[in-house]
Amino acid sequence: MFANCRESTHYFIVQHPDDEFIPTRATLIQRLKNWQDQASWQEFFDTYWKLIYGLARKLGLGDEDAQDVVQETMISVANRMPNFKYNPEVGSFKSWLRTLIRSRVSDHLRRRGPGTVPLLVETDSPDESLVLKETSDNQHQTIDQFYELEWRKSLLDAAVARVKRKLDPQKYQIFDFYVNKEWAPEKVAAAFKISVEQVYLAKHRVTEMIKSEAKRLEDEMI
Repeated sequence: MFANCRESTHYFIVQHPDDEFIPTRATLIQRLKNWQDQASWQEFFDTYWKLIYGLARKLGLGDEDAQDVVQETMISVANRMPNFKYNPEVGSFKSWLRTLIRSRVSDHLRRRGPGTVPLLVETDSPDESLVLKETSDNQHQTIDQFYELEWRKSLLDAAVARVKRKLDPQKYQIFDFYVNKEWAPEKVAAAFKISVEQVYLAKHRVTEMIKSEAKRLEDEMI
């Protein structure tokens, strides 16, 4: 089911539905029990692969090993789906996925053999036995903190991608040029032959759509 995820995972692509957002995660998990439901597996993969890859890289793996961890984690999820029962009172899906990722990363670190120092050090913290070594912009940031940051980034990226597919291309371009490329509103208005007020309106509407979709994803994936 899972092809090699090299070259930004372009090998693992199926047609996206254009007329609706992804169903709720609980529903998606039920759909993942069906190996033949490639659309649902694609949605799952698109939402989570960057999270898995990013965490694996933060934990000291190189690009190739991190991509392997993506595949291995996805396969682990697939193997557990037939008997998986989601119960938020027992534990969150978010924590469950984190455990799978760390297990796969640990496998790779062990295979490095003696003499290799991973980007992990021991700490006396009772809640987290491993922390990442100091980075250029962080000191003693725990794996949990890294995971939370990557999780939120993945949700935002997924929300933007879904909103972008939902919108008329020109409407997203107006938003993109104004917000992401930081064009002056007057320049955007001139480029698209619209009023400045329409630029502001497009920004507001697209921003609200992204916020709403990100919140929906967050609520479903806690």
